Amino acid sequence: MHGSLTCFSGALMQYWAMIFSLKRVSKGILRLALMVVLCACPESRILCQESSTGPVFSSPVLDLGMVVQDLDASAAFYGKVLGCKEVKGFSVASPFATSIGLVDHMDVTARVFLLGEGEKQSRIKMMSFPKAKAAKSDQRFIHSTLGFSYLTLHVMNLDASMKRLKAAKIPFEGETPVALGGNNALLVVRDPDGNFVELIGPRRSAAE
Repeated sequence: MHGSLTCFSGALMQYWAMIFSLKRVSKGILRLALMVVLCACPESRILCQESSTGPVFSSPVLDLGMVVQDLDASAAFYGKVLGCKEVKGFSVASPFATSIGLVDHMDVTARVFLLGEGEKQSRIKMMSFPKAKAAKSDQRFIHSTLGFSYLTLHVMNLDASMKRLKAAKIPFEGETPVALGGNNALLVVRDPDGNFVELIGPRRSAAE
């Protein structure tokens, strides 16, 4: 509290006194003056930010950029096996990609997969850089390395997903699938690069 009070010393107090010395001051001007004084105080900036009722993000959709070793193998896993829908990908020339710090003088070619229909869907942007000879992270467990550790996909029919995974000879991790309550269960598998993928959904026979 003492730290906040010190913000009203010096020039800020003079500014505040000037506002109140005016004979006719509208409520709007008083509110604006108060916000100027509060936001000029470092301890009060958090309060000013939190008072905003507007959204922080322009979209709730999350895009994931993924670098893989074998682009075709990973595309088949996420597309045919897991059921993600592939849409038109994109390319970024080396000069621009390098200028924003994402690559070291390399072109970017990405294949894009959606989790559903429509534009407002989370996307997996999949890329491969064979010349970079990137090292794999330690994925023995999710606590083996820092950073993003696993991807969670909520599916409509876990049994159908399990059937496709078994057909592709993808082993299930640990003792999964495990029941989560009700008819839902959780299954953990790994993609071609060893990354964990968590599938959550109801257990019911796949429709033939």
